[in-house]
Amino acid sequence: MGMTTINRGRAMSSPVAGNGNVLQRNSMRFAVALLAALASFVACPNATLAAAPQHHDQAPGFYRQKVGDLEVTALFDGHGVFDPHWLNGTKATMDSVVEALHEDPRLLDVSDEGFLVNTGKQLILVDAGAGTWWGGGALGRLAASLRSAGYTPEQVDIVLVTHLHSDHVGGLTTQDGKRVFPNADVYVAKAESDFWLSPEIAAKAPKDAQPFFQSAQAIAAPYIKAGKWHTFTGSEPIVDGMQIVQLLGHTPGHTGYEFSSKGQRILFWGDIVHAQRVQLQHPEVTAIFDIDQTAAAATRLQLLPKLAREDVWVAGPHMPFPALGRLRKDGSGYSWVPVVFTDRWDENAPSPQK
Repeated sequence: MGMTTINRGRAMSSPVAGNGNVLQRNSMRFAVALLAALASFVACPNATLAAAPQHHDQAPGFYRQKVGDLEVTALFDGHGVFDPHWLNGTKATMDSVVEALHEDPRLLDVSDEGFLVNTGKQLILVDAGAGTWWGGGALGRLAASLRSAGYTPEQVDIVLVTHLHSDHVGGLTTQDGKRVFPNADVYVAKAESDFWLSPEIAAKAPKDAQPFFQSAQAIAAPYIKAGKWHTFTGSEPIVDGMQIVQLLGHTPGHTGYEFSSKGQRILFWGDIVHAQRVQLQHPEVTAIFDIDQTAAAATRLQLLPKLAREDVWVAGPHMPFPALGRLRKDGSGYSWVPVVFTDRWDENAPSPQK
């Protein structure tokens, strides 16, 4: 029995010892192979990365925001840079802007946007972007952004125009005179339409201003011909739940549109602000594109405290995308509190707090 036990012990110990040698040899081979692979990776660290090409496009340019029962969609049209020489302010203020630009070259970055309002009954576009009429190819993405948001130009019922500068209305019409929004009625203040569409006023305008008149007339023409161009003179209702707000100074009929729903309000303010980081801190600073500089500054100085005090949503077409946010008092000026990206925009989503 003892011999049998010893033999069995040896019989069982021999394979185990053999397996241990095999495992040891395999482990050594694996370690050598791993070290070789790591050495090749260290020697050529970009070999694997280079196989994946870089992609230079971003996400589709739209962002949805609930305002009461309204679905508001910001539509990205493009990005640009505001020239500091286009701003008018005191020497001290402008010197500080130039100095700040040395430290932050993105200080005067601007965007161009239009905004879609779905009321549940109508699809309303506020401003249409630049199309191919302004921006040298940097702008003109609004129609593509609209499609990315799930809509088509044919679905738009109404276009509300804040003013007739081509970076706000160029997206209405192609260069060969076709309506981009064939089923839409376009609404604009009569003072604005009468000014930019007047051949007599255009003829007397400075040479630098001539392109603004020419583009406005070409952009409006196909809608006028189709009976789709409408003007208003006061606060007559165009859309339920929307109020016309006169914002004079930038252009003769510069107009804002304020929508209200379930106690929430949003103002589409056109060109109240061009250079956000300058004009919110220094509301007295104007732009050379303001036809009446004094009135433009006065309108801004009156409007900003009201919006901050009443906690109104703002849609600003030259604010950084998505160009939706609120104003807060900040020292002698104001700060911009943009929307924070969320994929929860239903009624249960938390609203921004003061």
